[in-house]
Amino acid sequence: MTSIQVRRPALRKARRGGGRWGRLSAIVAGAFVIGGLVGVSAPASTALAGPLPPPSLCPDANIALFGPYVCVFTPSMTQAAIQADVNAIANQQVPTTAQFNDQGYALLFEPGTYGSATTPLVFQVGYYTEVAGLGAVPQDTIINGLIEVFANGVNSDVNFWRSLSNLTLNEVTGTAPTFVPAIADAYGAGCADSEETWSASQAAPIRSVIINGSINFQDYCLGNDYASGTYVANSEINGQLNWSGNQQGIARNTDMESAAGYVWNYVYSGDECPPGYTPPAGTACSPTKDVFDGLSNSSQPGYIGGGTDGINGVDQVTELPNSPVTQEEPFLYTTSSGSHVVWDAFVPAVQKNSVGPNFLSGTEAGTKVPFSNFFVANPTTPELQIQGALNQGKDLVLTPGTYDLNAALVVSHPDSTILGLGFPVLVPQRGNETMVVQPNNGVELSGMIFDAGPVNSPVLLQVGSSPNNNGNGNGNGNGNSNNGNGNGNSNNGNGNGNGNGNNGNGNNGNGNGNNGKGNDPDLIQDIFFRIGGAETTRVSATVSLLDNADNSIIDDVWAWRADHGAGPIGWTANTGDTGVTVTGDNVTAYGLAVEHYQKNEVIWSGNNGTEIFFQNELPYDPPSQTSWEASPIQPGYPSFLVSNNVQSFHSYGMGSYVVFIDTPAILWDAMAYETPNAPGVVFTDAMDLFISSTCSVNKNCWTPSQSGGLDSVIDGVGGPATDGNPTAVVDVDSYANGVATLP
Repeated sequence: MTSIQVRRPALRKARRGGGRWGRLSAIVAGAFVIGGLVGVSAPASTALAGPLPPPSLCPDANIALFGPYVCVFTPSMTQAAIQADVNAIANQQVPTTAQFNDQGYALLFEPGTYGSATTPLVFQVGYYTEVAGLGAVPQDTIINGLIEVFANGVNSDVNFWRSLSNLTLNEVTGTAPTFVPAIADAYGAGCADSEETWSASQAAPIRSVIINGSINFQDYCLGNDYASGTYVANSEINGQLNWSGNQQGIARNTDMESAAGYVWNYVYSGDECPPGYTPPAGTACSPTKDVFDGLSNSSQPGYIGGGTDGINGVDQVTELPNSPVTQEEPFLYTTSSGSHVVWDAFVPAVQKNSVGPNFLSGTEAGTKVPFSNFFVANPTTPELQIQGALNQGKDLVLTPGTYDLNAALVVSHPDSTILGLGFPVLVPQRGNETMVVQPNNGVELSGMIFDAGPVNSPVLLQVGSSPNNNGNGNGNGNGNSNNGNGNGNSNNGNGNGNGNGNNGNGNNGNGNGNNGKGNDPDLIQDIFFRIGGAETTRVSATVSLLDNADNSIIDDVWAWRADHGAGPIGWTANTGDTGVTVTGDNVTAYGLAVEHYQKNEVIWSGNNGTEIFFQNELPYDPPSQTSWEASPIQPGYPSFLVSNNVQSFHSYGMGSYVVFIDTPAILWDAMAYETPNAPGVVFTDAMDLFISSTCSVNKNCWTPSQSGGLDSVIDGVGGPATDGNPTAVVDVDSYANGVATLP
């Protein structure tokens, strides 16, 4: 264990061109560190003139290690002080005016107990706010109270970029707290205080928590609210998981006493108590099969209530008893050593065919990473200093704010851990990639936002080496040992690359030369992409995420071509072809949401892939059909394309929606999903539906053909979805090799 001490940053830079204060690539900087490299800004003598960044809203909880926007709360602080800090941050970050600011905060709670049954700690979580415990397991940090996300006067479908993790929440209700900011409670005082509410949409994950009570994923107290997308993983809910009116969601490795909901697409993967675990007295484990009773009418024999199947007669529910391969999120934790607090990180172990949360025994398998191996950066840290640390094999923590990057950050060492605190935003400035992860094994990425920049980037985040450099093929890697390593462990893989010759590129062969290790996968977790929205200029990126890494895990990714924002929004203003491209083999994805891109929104060309839960909205704004067509005989683009080379792939719980509301054109999409006819390529539970189009909004769709919509669900099967059947799920139960099973 290593104690880290570092000077508080001194450099602050002026806003550039009226932009956000954190947007810069700073000049020479220095750091004095005991036990490790920490990125800090330059001495005051080199600081540039200009306005200072906003002051911290939790000055009594700041530590020099992380700077002003990371709040580290301790049990020794008074509850009044903690409540004042979290209220001040919520007051700034909860309103929708904060949706595109860069004032991120990480609210970190050291192990201990906060609040009580009589004086609970109750607060709201706003944009770019991370709430996390600092214990080794969620049982170490206990909050008695409520941690809430409300609609606050607008629909919850714009509640993005916030998170909750690694703590126990003992719900305390009925105390009539004073919510800050004040909330809109259509049903009178007390409704919002009745249970834990996390009324958010994409990019708002809940991970590794114990909730003693029920949780609702829609703000039913508002009276007329919409929420669109929920992700909860590795959690224990000693109560009901209630999707309520949240349109879709995934619960992965999460145990709950019951579940409820009434909208479109819900997926459950590995939701049960883990083997050998006995739940506390008075609680129960969710069943591995038939989470829902499948009966919609209380008069039917066997009806037990609390189900989703059949409530509207159209909902899609998908249940997998096991999650095929998982790795939980790396996290920071603290321990006490005398009078000192020691920081470390923990990287959980990879699990195969897992069931339930990984921490219920009081420990979890994995690896401690000494914090002395981390480089801590802030938006004023020079790019060269960050890159130099990565080149040395350092792990990286990015603290809140916006990082303008003139070159890609290159992660070249396997088993590197890159963590974001408080949703740092990375923006390329010169058409460069934002980050390139070269190894195909063991790199963990978590908790960051990748924005498109003012010059088109071909890719924002690339994980793994170039397409077709990865294994499981039969190529000849004609290269020397500089890259291909001859006939040995080529580059970072564990296969043979047939590296013959002295002058070729050894890692260009497809003979397992760069094949990532299945027990040490790259991890892409809580990573979010934006094409427009926060940026005040026109922006562009061709592909947001390119995953070339064999065996990698994608776990909660939202790629969003913005339909609203602080800057220019439109078909030629914020441009992006594809949200996610997967070329690696054996890739497993959970909780993938990709929206509004201008061509194929997801392209999957790797073999033996697994996709569990997919959510998509087609683009709102193609100006004409000819501007949005895969070919003259195929109108539109599929939201999810499995390429023709793929022989093995399985998807579960797919949803794609029509929202053609920012165009005068009548638009058609031939199919929501396109796949080759191969017996090993299987879709289980694939659906689409029509939400609205311009004429349906204006109420002048005289016939369904005037509304536009989807012609079919998959490869011409299922459908159509038009204004003739609005918000009705059109479902294909299974599809493989050209044969469909319909409901």
